[in-house]
Amino acid sequence: MSKTKRDNLITYGIVILAFIIFQVLSATGNLSSHMKGLLVPMTYYAVIAVALNLCVGILGELSIGHCGFMCIGAFTSAFFSKVTEEVLPTAPRFIIAFIIGIAFAALFGFLIGIPVLRLKGDYLAIVTLAFGEIIKNVINAFYIGVDSHGLHFSMKNAMELNMEEDGQVIVNGAMGITGTPHDSNFAIGIAVLLISLFVVLNLINSRDGRAIMAVRDNYIAAEASGINVTRYKMMAFTISAAIAGAAGVIFSHNITTLTASSQYFGYNASIMILVYVVLGGIGNIRGSVIAACILYLLPELLRSLNTYRMLIYSIVLIVMMIVNWSPKVIEWRKRTFGNILKKSGKEMA
Repeated sequence: MSKTKRDNLITYGIVILAFIIFQVLSATGNLSSHMKGLLVPMTYYAVIAVALNLCVGILGELSIGHCGFMCIGAFTSAFFSKVTEEVLPTAPRFIIAFIIGIAFAALFGFLIGIPVLRLKGDYLAIVTLAFGEIIKNVINAFYIGVDSHGLHFSMKNAMELNMEEDGQVIVNGAMGITGTPHDSNFAIGIAVLLISLFVVLNLINSRDGRAIMAVRDNYIAAEASGINVTRYKMMAFTISAAIAGAAGVIFSHNITTLTASSQYFGYNASIMILVYVVLGGIGNIRGSVIAACILYLLPELLRSLNTYRMLIYSIVLIVMMIVNWSPKVIEWRKRTFGNILKKSGKEMA
């Protein structure tokens, strides 16, 4: 077995093992209700961290607007589920909602990528940040309702929809969408995470992935070698946006009220996900998953410490940064753990 396949299997195995452990803890009553409520959010943050690492680590373009794609996937899928709640059975409705959320996120990723990917570095980061904020504020201005005559749309208030008395407001401006079916669960979140990992890891190790990384490493040399730079940049950015949209679908079907607030889709949320990617290792997909899970759960598990929890969280961030990026620590890890692996290999032989 090649090293690449072995590493990929280890990544899948870690996710599956974590799922089994949490399921066993839940079945035996050793998992608190608070911890159970954190499992699904942990999975969609891991999914969007994988998506962002594809853009930042593999493509080499700094995006701070991936929460915008997550927002699009969340609202389009939630809108469909809410409208068809009494028409379609749960499973087909949720599958179609997933397809819609991913498709719209990918579409916006493609459309935004056309002008954005012509920029580089800080300019690209600023434009993607602006996109995320625009999406959030535009959705906050939408009022959409449905009655026997079909859909009604307004950007003023719900009274301007002019619906029948039995009409239903689906999107209520800044109040968002209320009562989305709770179709997401931990198992679905893990399944989406595994599919995202499968797509990204296979893309990285494919011919297209090598072309994308060639563009990242040296734009001019890649273009001189005959690589269609625009095509591969658009491919990576669109796939990354689609995976972010999938995270949004899980998110929207796990909460009671979906709003385009700064807490979930704003600048701070985008920076938090970027922190997951950086601390997990830029270009290290497995590291993004592990960092997202640890760094999401840690502040919640430390809530009992009140004042000191964010201090401990900050110390953990610093330690993780040193462990992952300090040249001397990296050299020590390779020397120490490399010797251990060599000794274990000789003993097994």
